[in-house]
This record gives sequence, structure tokens and C-alpha cells, in this order.
Amino acid sequence: MDLDEARACFPMLKTTMHGHPLVYFDTAATAQKPDVVIDAITSYYRQHCGTVHRAIYELAVYATHHYHSTRLKAQAFINAASHEEIIFTRGTTESINLVAASFSKAFVHPGDEIIISEMEHHANIVPWQIACADRGAILHIIPFDDTGGLCLDTYRQMLNPKVKMVAITHASNVLGTVNPIKEICAMAHAFGAKVLVDGAQAIPHMHVDVKDLDADFYAFSGHKLYGPTGVGILYGKKELLDAMPPYQSGGDMIERVTFEKTTYNTLPLKFEAGTPMIAEVLGLGAAIDFVQAIGIDRIHAREKLLIDYLTPRLQEIPDIRLFGTAPNKGAIQAFEIKGIHPLDLGSFLDLQGIAIRTGSMCAHPIMKHYGIDAAARISLSFYNTTSEIDYCIDALKQAVAFLKI
Repeated sequence: MDLDEARACFPMLKTTMHGHPLVYFDTAATAQKPDVVIDAITSYYRQHCGTVHRAIYELAVYATHHYHSTRLKAQAFINAASHEEIIFTRGTTESINLVAASFSKAFVHPGDEIIISEMEHHANIVPWQIACADRGAILHIIPFDDTGGLCLDTYRQMLNPKVKMVAITHASNVLGTVNPIKEICAMAHAFGAKVLVDGAQAIPHMHVDVKDLDADFYAFSGHKLYGPTGVGILYGKKELLDAMPPYQSGGDMIERVTFEKTTYNTLPLKFEAGTPMIAEVLGLGAAIDFVQAIGIDRIHAREKLLIDYLTPRLQEIPDIRLFGTAPNKGAIQAFEIKGIHPLDLGSFLDLQGIAIRTGSMCAHPIMKHYGIDAAARISLSFYNTTSEIDYCIDALKQAVAFLKI
């Protein structure tokens, strides 16, 4: 499938906003969905609706088969060793919360240490704060420099045998910085620490091989991978998942229940309590197929061309300040324009049919680093074009003329 053909598969990209053709520059928040994903969900509800793992009638068998097939697709997509290492969750946030709660209960004790970074999304900060408070552990923060590059020398100095977990983003949702995860994992493992990677902003845009990275845990969301909301993946090494207690309890995660004692199911069902998000999982499977048909390396190359085109064009805007200029970064650019509040800027662009993100972007520590309360962000996908970028730059220049104090 070529990239123009792939773009044509997204019905939302053919719509208008305030009478203008939609220019969607907020893929880092959620990606638009291709027809095959929408069709997979509606087909399940219209023709194949049945539960999984609980019955032998035809509809239940169909649902169970396709539900499991998505697990196998996800395993292959990230090169996990076993389908048992693929846990379905509601998204990256739940995946991180699962590990923070369950891993900490099994492995973290008073006086132990956990390391995160200054560039994390709130979803990879707050669960570790809660875990540290619950377990009596100490939280350390890796800073980043003003370009958005992680301070690896500081990270190296933080590592010691008391560190049990390093939780780090693969790619920043604000700065676009792509962190050297393989190196970060190797450094942590040298001291016996485990590593959780927040892959929400990486998995749709670059090749991810969890074996090569040697990540202990890797979390991502379906809706950023052109799939539906409400579904995600937690990858975890089998030996760690086996040693961790269940995160939630209920149906499917049990082997046998008596009033005297309950025994738990084997992986991956041990961590999947209750009736799951079946339609969403089937939609995620269709999304993985779609991305595979295009080729993740082709997606990455196209987005590299787009961000390289966007950056100098943004620098044409008077009094613009870019946040995140590290050499290795994805197709995300946050910025502010002096004298224009980001919310006013976003409202102005909205009336031109351009959708961008404004606000703190669930990253208050990043805002604090740069001494701001909010920013604007353009985040690109392979389905964007240079002509859309040109249209946006023209609109930004109009905004400066119209809004600047």
C-alpha cells in the first residue's frame, strides 16, 4: 500500500471543520482511524457479537479466535518471545499503573529507589509517586537539557543497587525527543534494575523490537496506533509477570475459586480480569495489520521528511520559541509565540480548519522547565502533507498579525 492510498483510507481526513478541509495536526493525542479499523468494530457488533473464553457456540468461538489472533499480531509486531507476554489493558495509562502497583508489591521495599525522567507524561509520574508512598521508596528524576535531550550522565550517576525500576518514555509527547532506550536498559540492568518503557508516542512511528531493546516492560495504546480508544498493550518479560500478583480480580483471571482459597490463571489471563474490550481488541488487530501493510519503516521515513520540512517553516514566524530541538526526535513540535496565548492561537487555527494541541499536554514538569504554563503543539503523521504544513504556516502568520499584543 502506498502512502497516498493509505491516506485515502481515513474518512475523517475527508471532512471539514468550520467550513475548511480538516488539517489534523494532533496525532500525538489520538490518531485518526482507517476504514478497516472502523469496519472491524462494526462488523463484530453487527455480525459476530459474542463473549470470549466462556462458551462454545459459534459466535463465542469466533470472538475468542479473533481476540487471541490480535494477541499474536501484537507479539509479532514488537517481537515478544511469547503471546503470554502480551497483556491487554485499556491503554498505556492502565499498563503503567498495573506495573507500578503489581511490580512494586512484589519487588519494592522501604529504602529502595525508582527513577523516572523530567520529560514524562503524568501517566508515567503519578503511578510511581503512589508506589513510592505505598512502599516507602524514594523517587529520583533524570533532568533534560534545554534542547530536550535526556541528561544521561546524571542518569548514570543515579544508578545503584537500590534502584528497582527505571520508568522512561521512549518518545516525549511534548518535546518529540526519542530516548536511547537500548542504552538506558543496559545501564539499568548492570545494577539489577528493571526498565518500563512508555511507548505510546513511539509505537506508531518507528520499529520497536522489545528483545533488541531488552526492555522489561513496554506499554502502548491502541488509539495512537490508528486503532480504537479503550485498548492497549502491556508487554512484560514472562518471568517478571509470573512473579507479580494480579492487579485486578474477577472473572477470567482465576483458575479456581473457593471460600477457603482462590488460585489464579496462567499468563496472560492472570492480568485480564472481567469481560474484556472485545471489539476494541479486534479493532487493534486491524490497525496492526494496516500499519504492517504500509510498513513502519516507510511511515518513519515519511514523518522524518515532514518534521524536517515543518521546523524551518515554523522558524519563519516572528517571535516563535520552539520547545524540543534535540537531534533525535520524532514528528512533534511544541512552541509558543510571544504575545499570543496558546489557547487563543489554537482557537484561531480551529476556525481555519486546523486542529492542534494547546495547554500543558499532561506534562507540567516540562512546562515548569521552560518557565511556561502552556504551549502549542503540532504533531504529524504519515497521512499529513507538506501542503497542509504550508497552509498552517500561513494561518500562523495571520494569527500573529491579528492576535499579537
